Amino acid sequence: FISKNWDTERINPYPIPIKNVPFQLLFSDSTFTSPVLFDKVVTSRYGWRNRRPHKGIDIDLVTGDTLRAILDGKVRYVGYHSGHGRTIVIRHSNGLELVYAHLSKQLVEENDIVLKGQVIGRGGVSGNARGSHLHLEVIYKGNYINPEYLFDFSKENKIRSDEFWVTNKWTSPHLHSSRRKSKINIATSLKDATIQKVTKVRTHRIRKGDSLS
Repeated sequence: FISKNWDTERINPYPIPIKNVPFQLLFSDSTFTSPVLFDKVVTSRYGWRNRRPHKGIDIDLVTGDTLRAILDGKVRYVGYHSGHGRTIVIRHSNGLELVYAHLSKQLVEENDIVLKGQVIGRGGVSGNARGSHLHLEVIYKGNYINPEYLFDFSKENKIRSDEFWVTNKWTSPHLHSSRRKSKINIATSLKDATIQKVTKVRTHRIRKGDSLS
C-alpha cells in the first residue's frame, strides 16, 4: 500500500476514484494522536456546504499552532495548492492518506517517515481559507471518507474500530451536512455494509408535454 501510486506532485494521485465500494479498512492502533495540542473544536464537518462538497473537517486553531501527525506513516506530498494552501499528505500502512491543509509552515519533507504524535507543521490560513484552521481530509484510493466515521474527535482520540467497511454513505459528501455531526453507524462486516449501502436515486426533469409514464 505504501509504494503503490506514489506521487509527490499531486495531493490526490487518483483523479478518478477507484470505486470499489464497499471496501475494507483495517487498523492496528486503537487510538490516534490529536493533531492539535488542545481540545479539538470542529467548526465545519464533512458534507454539503454552500452548494459544494466539503470533503474534510475543519478544526479550529490559531496561526502558528503546532500540528502533529495523527498516525505513523510516510510523507507523500509537501507543497502548495491554490485551494488547500500549504499542504502535507501522509500515507499510512493500510493505504489510508491524511491531508493536512491551510498550514503556515511545513516541517517535514517528502518521503520522510513520521511517527504518531510527531510535529509536522504549523497551523495557518494559507490557500482558500476564511480564518485560521486545520482542514483535515481522509482519502483512500481517491475516495474522500468522512473523517468522523473512522475517528472519534473527542478527548478519547479513539479509532472507532479495528475493522471498517466503508460504503458510499461515507464517501458521498452530499449525504451529509457540514453544519452538524452525522449519526455514526459503523459497519464491521460486509453484511453490515450491504445493509448500510445507499441506493442511488434516479431523477428525471419533467418537461412540458411529458406523460407521467
